[in-house]
Amino acid sequence: MYSYIKGIVKEQGSNYVVIDNNGIGYQIYVANPFAFQLDEEYTIFLYSYIREDEYSLYGFKKLDEKELFLKLINVKGVGPKMAMPMFATGSVEGIMDAIERENLIYLTKFPKIGDKVARQIILDLKGKLTSDRDLFTTDGFEELTSVLESLGYKKGDIKKILPNVDASLSVEDQVKEALKLLLSR
Repeated sequence: MYSYIKGIVKEQGSNYVVIDNNGIGYQIYVANPFAFQLDEEYTIFLYSYIREDEYSLYGFKKLDEKELFLKLINVKGVGPKMAMPMFATGSVEGIMDAIERENLIYLTKFPKIGDKVARQIILDLKGKLTSDRDLFTTDGFEELTSVLESLGYKKGDIKKILPNVDASLSVEDQVKEALKLLLSR
């Protein structure tokens, strides 16, 4: 299993780029091959798709794109060839927001994503898309976050109220303030 590859883009196709790494050309399927400049060096995060009749590499410029892609292909009825075009016209934030808000119109604008598949994506992923890194963008709330998670609150809900909690308070008072904010939602 490959995690990433660093190399020079030597070729662009309609849905792939070829990366030269130490004299070996790797064909990597990407959402937008023209976002890569020829003869420029890139680090591309990879997903290896292996089946009995296929061995393909799917690549992403950012790690958060790869993480969302991995969650999408775990949804029943969504494979790599269906999930990859979502990143050509949609952003990670836009896709995540559409799932959280149950925006079927946004999701069905992507190729091969019909109403049934969009509903399945929402059913499987709503409330599960907040990455752990996002929770700790506000310093000093690691302990508060841990306490709230142990009480059964979702990471996404916790992240939304953190900016409204006073960081200068003791952890006990932060918990009280956070619970008031969570219960008022």
